[in-house]
Amino acid sequence: MGIASPAGVGCPVNKYYIVMADEQTERGEAMFDYTLDFKAIDFRKQRELYRVGKGEQGVLMVEPYKGEILPHWRFKTVAEAKKSSATIYKMFLAYLKANDFPGADMARKFLQMGWTRARRYANHKGGQKYDKKTGAELPRIVDKEKAAAAAVFYERYVKARQYPKYVHQKKLHQEQYETK
Repeated sequence: MGIASPAGVGCPVNKYYIVMADEQTERGEAMFDYTLDFKAIDFRKQRELYRVGKGEQGVLMVEPYKGEILPHWRFKTVAEAKKSSATIYKMFLAYLKANDFPGADMARKFLQMGWTRARRYANHKGGQKYDKKTGAELPRIVDKEKAAAAAVFYERYVKARQYPKYVHQKKLHQEQYETK
C-alpha cells in the first residue's frame, strides 16, 4: 500500500505520514492533497482547492504562485537572502492586501523553505544530509554564511507566520474550505 508523495510517485505508508494525518485530522485540518492535477489548476481562481497542509507542503506545486515567487528565492549568501526574503515578504503583504490567502501562504512557505534549506546547507556540505549508500546522516559542518542566511529567512518567516492579517485570513480559509 502506498500514498502519493510530493513527486507524485507512490511511497510506502510510514509512521510519519500516519501520525501527521492523524494530528491534522484531530485538529479538523485538511491534509495537503497531492492527488490534485496541479498542472491544470490555477489556485488563484480555485481557492477552494488550496490546503495549507503542514509546513512547506506543496510549495513547489501550487500555481500561479510558485511561478511568481520562485524566481526571487535565493539563499546562497547573506546578501542574497536579505534581498530575496525582503522581496518575498513584500509579495506576502501584497497577497494579503488583495485578500489572496493562497498567495500569502505560499509566500510564507517560501520564507520557511529559505530558512530550512539554508540550514541544511549550513549543516551539510552540498545540502546532502544522508549517505546515499548507507542512509546514515553525514557529518555536520558549520557554514557561517549559510547559517546567517538561514537566520535572515527565519526572521521574515516568523514575522509572516505571526502577522495578524495572515492569521485572520488563514483562520477564515480553513473554516471555509478545510473543515470537515
